[in-house]
Amino acid sequence: MRFSLANERTFLAWTRTALALMAGGVALEALALDLYAPLRLAASLVLIITGIVLPVVAWFEWARVERRTREGRPLPHPPTGIVLAVAVVVAGVLVLLAVLR
Repeated sequence: MRFSLANERTFLAWTRTALALMAGGVALEALALDLYAPLRLAASLVLIITGIVLPVVAWFEWARVERRTREGRPLPHPPTGIVLAVAVVVAGVLVLLAVLR
């Protein structure tokens, strides 16, 4: 039971992270900062799309971990961290390029 609750808390943490990404993407575009507009929009879209995709990936990860825990098998390697890291790097590079342009 304890591991199941920890797995659920992890899923909820990924969902909160997704909400923050979407809020950041909306804020980046809504504030209309003095950045090169096409790159600013691209960074916003990366953040928003990642915020939409991340809970789906986290839900599948939750189900895999839950199943493996109940079966007593080793836990799988989670893909959510990779998804988040790639998206943040891409959005960061786009914002950096927009600032420099």
